[in-house]
Amino acid sequence: MSQTRRLAAILAADVAGYSRLMGADEEGTHERLKAHLRELVDPKIAEHRGRVVKNTGDGFLAEFASVIDAVRCAVEVQRGMIDREPEAPEEQRIRFRIGVNLGDVIVEEHDIFGDGVNVAARLEALAKPGGICISRMVRDQIRDKLPYPFEDIGEQSVKNIARPVRVYRLHDAAAGITAAQGRLTLPLPDKPSIAVLPFSNLSSDPEQEFVADGIAEDIITALSRYPSLFVIARNSSFTYKRRAVDVKAVARELGVRYVLEGSLRRSGNRIRITAQLVEADNGKHVWAERYDRDVADIFAVQDEITEAVAIAIAPAIATAERQRAMRMPPANLDAWAAYQRGLWHFYKIAPEDNVLAQQYFKQAIDIDPNFAGGYKGLAWAQIHAAGVFATPTSVEAHSLAEALARRAVALDPTDAEARSTLSEAILWSRGDYEGAVTEAEQARAMSPNLAFAHATLAAALIFSGNPQDGLAALQTSLRLDPQAPGLPSRLNLMACGLYLSGKYESAVEAAKRAVRANPEYPLPYRWIAAALGQLGRSAEAKEALEKAIAIAPTTFDMYVRRRVPWHRHEDHDHMLEGLRKAGWRET
Repeated sequence: MSQTRRLAAILAADVAGYSRLMGADEEGTHERLKAHLRELVDPKIAEHRGRVVKNTGDGFLAEFASVIDAVRCAVEVQRGMIDREPEAPEEQRIRFRIGVNLGDVIVEEHDIFGDGVNVAARLEALAKPGGICISRMVRDQIRDKLPYPFEDIGEQSVKNIARPVRVYRLHDAAAGITAAQGRLTLPLPDKPSIAVLPFSNLSSDPEQEFVADGIAEDIITALSRYPSLFVIARNSSFTYKRRAVDVKAVARELGVRYVLEGSLRRSGNRIRITAQLVEADNGKHVWAERYDRDVADIFAVQDEITEAVAIAIAPAIATAERQRAMRMPPANLDAWAAYQRGLWHFYKIAPEDNVLAQQYFKQAIDIDPNFAGGYKGLAWAQIHAAGVFATPTSVEAHSLAEALARRAVALDPTDAEARSTLSEAILWSRGDYEGAVTEAEQARAMSPNLAFAHATLAAALIFSGNPQDGLAALQTSLRLDPQAPGLPSRLNLMACGLYLSGKYESAVEAAKRAVRANPEYPLPYRWIAAALGQLGRSAEAKEALEKAIAIAPTTFDMYVRRRVPWHRHEDHDHMLEGLRKAGWRET
């Protein structure tokens, strides 16, 4: 077989999360990928005078005589992919990662080989979904010829390449590549900041997924008790679960300096946990450790990791009084797993999932009656059942929630999350504003970085007639946990606080953000209608009112025809005033 060598621009692409997509829908994913290749990728390669060398199952390899053509083609493919599959949820869309290199290749009839190809493949692996990475040789060739800015991400050691490769990330606002690669960059806080990513389950047993999640969550909880640290909440950190992550991108998106990664592997009665702390802006590994323990020692492992991380990122606190995790963990991992499953269903914010969440939380209590998590979870589920879905009677559910929250506090008086739950429960059950504020302030003092504590304080302040201070507490909560699964609830609370402050335009915007976060969440529609009514935007207000009634008529009835305990008379009348202006009539 004859071989020739030539200098070529190589474009390597694959589908981000291909195995996950195939696992969810093998035939559908295969057919969608074929359609993208046929309708977009192949025509673009031909248009830019390239040739498809081969399809690789989850991607493709192409070569071009011109590096400018190769980069233009890569950008236009990514631009084209932005508009495809618009109805699919983001996590289900096919998104390419692309690498472009310029190098010497060995050419055979149906393939090309050599370091030039290998480097392109490694660049592709470094790209984010929807993104493009290029080598220094490519950057040097196109620097003044194409209107794309570059981000130098430094020398990268890549597999099977002896020398480090200088890598640049290409940005193209028209393609939305920057947006596809990450969320808005957040500023760093004025103290050491950390995000703990979900630990990877490397065991063959999928049940260990809940154990891995729980370990990461407990580390977050323990670290949050250090007032000298800014700790991103579990809900935001866990949005990176099952995603190939770039630590630098994670740090930018969450506004932190340090990122903790880890993994768990179980074999028989032994468990191995590894963890590493990375200083994100330079990729430096600050600390790494491996722990081999019996399963029974898992909570001791959590304490060791927590202490070591705290000392590594904030030396100043090493001389302070040693602080340990105060939560009383369950003695049985099955109770913990039931709690984790309950949370998974609870955060879906749907009536049927709320029922399942309650079942799992009750299971956790049955397995270990001394585990506070089961009581907290069941209290949250009862509050949602009554306050969001109006399924049981409000009085019955909220009274039960208060009893459950008090039990959680009794089991662990130092658990800030339990205190926050009690604050929420006594506010919703009987409008005890003073008690709710007291419990929330205690929780915040115990755990200054607990977003939930700030959110419950915000609710108590807003409904007690102090919306300005409530909105300030709510902003802190959203900063600590910017990607919370409970985001619709917090945005709805923001809409309420703004409405009660007379800031109707802002209330409409906040409520619409809540709707965008979860269109099935019923509460914000009411505030949209009332605020539009106050603004005199009659047609829009009427349409919003119809949606508010249609999406959850029982819930609407509960809030409008009756006054719930946490609404002051004047606030309820204020809301009704806006709804009447929107067209609501009491019949």
